[in-house]
Amino acid sequence: MRLPDASATGRLGQALARSLRVGDVVALFGDLGAGKTTLARGLLRGLGFDGDVASPTFPIVQVYDDPGMRLPLWHVDLYRIEDQEELPELALDEARDEAALIIEWPERLGGALWPDSLRLHLEESSDGARSLTAQVPPAWEGRWPPR
Repeated sequence: MRLPDASATGRLGQALARSLRVGDVVALFGDLGAGKTTLARGLLRGLGFDGDVASPTFPIVQVYDDPGMRLPLWHVDLYRIEDQEELPELALDEARDEAALIIEWPERLGGALWPDSLRLHLEESSDGARSLTAQVPPAWEGRWPPR
């Protein structure tokens, strides 16, 4: 899928929000500047969050659970995780019981990335557009691509 600009990336996130459920994991792969946080912002907008959305690189996890949101979302950025032994402290398994997760840098999870995760790979093109490739598990069939 070609996303010509940041606005298109945000709109994709908004469309994806309509089909998001508690327990879902959206794993965002891509280099710095590929559009991962832009897609996450769009998803949060689509869920009804209207505040500021910063990349959670330093806090690692940012929980969004405002009353106007359709469902709670954990925005996770694993960029700073250096050792997989740090992962259980984040309580991501438990979070899936009550929220959806969107995870930047999911490759830091190694083999612990849940097999039912929607895996979105973003690449920046030389013209500033983004290219998105999806790996869609059975749990997401009928929900991807978003409408």
